[in-house]
Amino acid sequence: MKKILPILLLPLLSLSLHAQDREADSLRHVFGRQTVTSVKNRATPYADTLDTGNSSVKVVLYNNGTYRYVKDPKLVAADSTFTEYWSTTTVNPYKEEPDALPDRFSLWIVDTLDSYCCPNVVKPRSLYGYRHGRRHQGIDLPYPTGTPVPATFDGRVRISDYVGGYGNLVVIRHANGLETFYGHLSKRSVQAGDWVNAGDIIGLGGSTGRSTGPHLHFETRYRGAAFDPSWLIDFETGTLRHRLLKIRSWYFNPNQRYVQNVDDEDEIFRTDEEDRLLAEEQAKKEAAARAAAEAAAMRYHTVRSGDTLYSIARKYGTTVKRICQLNGIKETTVLQVGKRLRVR
Repeated sequence: MKKILPILLLPLLSLSLHAQDREADSLRHVFGRQTVTSVKNRATPYADTLDTGNSSVKVVLYNNGTYRYVKDPKLVAADSTFTEYWSTTTVNPYKEEPDALPDRFSLWIVDTLDSYCCPNVVKPRSLYGYRHGRRHQGIDLPYPTGTPVPATFDGRVRISDYVGGYGNLVVIRHANGLETFYGHLSKRSVQAGDWVNAGDIIGLGGSTGRSTGPHLHFETRYRGAAFDPSWLIDFETGTLRHRLLKIRSWYFNPNQRYVQNVDDEDEIFRTDEEDRLLAEEQAKKEAAARAAAEAAAMRYHTVRSGDTLYSIARKYGTTVKRICQLNGIKETTVLQVGKRLRVR
């Protein structure tokens, strides 16, 4: 039976910044803002794989009669995300400070071929931030010992080991560079190097390591820098907040927890390109308004017999020089009867 690898987390639509792609960029924005519901834990293994009309896409059939589309494993295996800064023992192999990350960037979390599974639909017990004077880099979810723990997204297991205060820990790296941590497990069901799909069982809930009772310690990190998982997931409903996550550098501040504010979310979600397009649109509106005001202020005079530039200028309260500038003529130009001159 073939072994199935996860799919690449690639965006559905082009991220081109060219003007002709603005419509696609608008659709990408709408698609990215969509929430995603959690799939059920996959307790049954896959039964077979089938080819599709697209050579880069396969169909996975599960024993329970369900199926899903996945990218060809070769595409995933060749991605540098799963080879660079890869360690099966070091919790943070990047050794970078959060300040080294861009001030703002975006990550596609799931697209049309990806699925997502909430670790547990429940109100978190302990939130991200400082706790008892020590940094708590994830959130704690109530989780009875022995309860199956699913992978949140498709990815490759980087660590499956007993690691200090984490106890039994599984770390999964995903194709967008994101890593998810699952700590305090009573049992680990995967090994480093294994590929998993969202919903696959990676272990059982427990209370190993530095723990005062059964729970799941869940972290989200990007290039080793932790941020509040609640920016990604609404754990009380189990939904993924957005397909496309807009990240700001201050997310990585240990004191910065998720705060739900619609206006702030809209501002955060705007990309640099969208800001540029908005600025361009505003500039166009202002230019159009100026042109309309100028057109409304325009006045013309039809030359009559006996008119001179001086007499026309005096009649309209302007100067001969200004009339010449507006009409591209000289002060010595002979006026023709019936010619229209712009005077304002």
